[in-house]
Amino acid sequence: MTAHTTALTRKTHTFWRPALLVTSIALGLAGCSQPESPQQSVQANGTTVADAEKFVATAEAELLRLNLEAQRAAWVSETFITPDTEALVAKANEVATAKSVEFANQSKQFIGMELPPELNRKLEKIRLALVLPAPSDAAKTEELAKISSSLNAQYGSGKYCKNGSDGKQVCLSLGELEDIIANKNSKPAERLEAWTGWHSISPAMRPEYTRMVEIANEGAKELGYVDTGAMWRAKYDMSSDDFAKELDRLWGQVQPLYNALHCHVRAKLNERFGDDVVSKTGPIPAHMLGNMWAQTWDNVYDFVAPPTTGSSYNLDDLVVKAYGKATDLKASDVDNVNNANIFNLKQSPEGKMVQAGEGFFSSLGFAPLPDSFWSNSQFLKPRDRDVVCHASAWDLDNQDDVRIKMCIKMNGEDFVTIHHELGHNYYQRAYKNQPFLFMDSANDGFHEAIGDTIALGITPAYLKQIGMIDKEPDASQDVNILMRKALEKVAFLPFGLMVDQWRWRVFSGEIPADKYNEGWWQLREKYQGVKAPVARSEKDFDAGAKYHVPGGVPYSRYFLADVLQFQFYREMCKMAGHQGPLHRCTFYGNKEVGERLNKMLEMGASKPWQDALEAMTGQREMDASAIQEYFAPLKAWLDEQNVGRTCGW
Repeated sequence: MTAHTTALTRKTHTFWRPALLVTSIALGLAGCSQPESPQQSVQANGTTVADAEKFVATAEAELLRLNLEAQRAAWVSETFITPDTEALVAKANEVATAKSVEFANQSKQFIGMELPPELNRKLEKIRLALVLPAPSDAAKTEELAKISSSLNAQYGSGKYCKNGSDGKQVCLSLGELEDIIANKNSKPAERLEAWTGWHSISPAMRPEYTRMVEIANEGAKELGYVDTGAMWRAKYDMSSDDFAKELDRLWGQVQPLYNALHCHVRAKLNERFGDDVVSKTGPIPAHMLGNMWAQTWDNVYDFVAPPTTGSSYNLDDLVVKAYGKATDLKASDVDNVNNANIFNLKQSPEGKMVQAGEGFFSSLGFAPLPDSFWSNSQFLKPRDRDVVCHASAWDLDNQDDVRIKMCIKMNGEDFVTIHHELGHNYYQRAYKNQPFLFMDSANDGFHEAIGDTIALGITPAYLKQIGMIDKEPDASQDVNILMRKALEKVAFLPFGLMVDQWRWRVFSGEIPADKYNEGWWQLREKYQGVKAPVARSEKDFDAGAKYHVPGGVPYSRYFLADVLQFQFYREMCKMAGHQGPLHRCTFYGNKEVGERLNKMLEMGASKPWQDALEAMTGQREMDASAIQEYFAPLKAWLDEQNVGRTCGW
């Protein structure tokens, strides 16, 4: 019932749902106007429980119908970007949003009534069903839908164009620019050009984004919220303020590990590139961390890795060896192919890599993916048109028509991404028997965490089990393995936290429209210790160069996912009887783990996330201590390396 996007270098595995129709869970309308009178089964105006039941039944059926229409329109829009498909998805979102606004406003008549728990939960889902809540004004609903569609299209079709050495214009896509930044052989100047080139696509978004904030805030206030940010935070079965405090608490558990990693990475980059590029002190320039947004740092592994003292492996090489080189759509054997989906994708190298991901879930006892998955998914970037390559997982009929949308590259990153995206698909199928309003994860962090938990299981032990390596590297390589993982997972944590910190401040007005860029970089320096590589001004809109900002996708889910995945992983490893360091565990092939996991997934959003967490882990509170345990050997090594260095920024 949504699309999810991925973490790794692109860190956003998303599962798609109409941007203005995304539902999350909330048991209390924190920040929302609350009745002063006690709950009652009949309102003063004569409204009864039966009226509430009738209303919910009508709303649920209509929202399901509109959801399906909007999802199909969005799929076409993202896999075939044209003005026509943009208009179609804008119209579908406009209609869906208008109806959602109508139902959300109507649902307020039942606030304060004594209702059965399930009915009350559904009403709260209806009230909180909008990510970008349009006001009841029809013209503004239409305007918001068009703005949302336009921002998404601008991002998806964005390119950096320049004159080549022959004087002809050359245009580079996001993927091509990412490759430059990720390539360890790229010079700092080349990285800088790629970074500034991509960030040049977003200033044009700024006026529309500013207007989007204005309209969404107006809609949130109509529903009783202070602003849209407060509404987003109210979707987590706790008050808005308590949720913000919970994120701060979790960040506090992992911040010492991040600070140690930052200190070491900065020192090694300084050794490699010199003071003029990366200083020994202060924030690290954003273009030097191997990722367009400096959100994951695994592409600088070769610069910062511990010395290699034993056997090791390169996952990029293993992927090509196991599944083949990337499909070339310009090759003669597919000379007539204009649409990447009309030849046998399942047997392509990319398809075989997806089959490997499916095999992990099958080993846990999950049913195989349907034939429609293989015929309807997008694995390759078509050569004839623009598409949104950002990895995402889709469920187009809320039953079995699950798909992934990627432009797969034959490398280790996308091997892991595939496992993640499939996690969304299996979650979607698990809760398909829930009522429509409960067809979602326990909270949006759970959806992201499930895929990442499976990805954590891609250990040397797993690679040996599926025949990708002959033997596991010896223990001398553990710190190296953990370093690579930390550059992905630990490095991401502050970015996962600050994106919504910025938006919450934007929605509240704490960061005004004329300070968008200043506020963005203040938070990036505060949390990440990362700075803009060149001078920036309010003519820029660097937040818009990150998919989730113009796409209107809340980002706290990714921070929560990074915490929850380790918490889930630790419990699964206990169930699998793992002995030894946590990071060496895999639960591949363990049916007991699969059964317990499926029970949690089947709950969907029918219960508070605390109940779902308890069903899986026995705990009712999120706990980042599993991250500390997982990376304990690395933290000890980093502390040794950082002796004598000036850490912090």
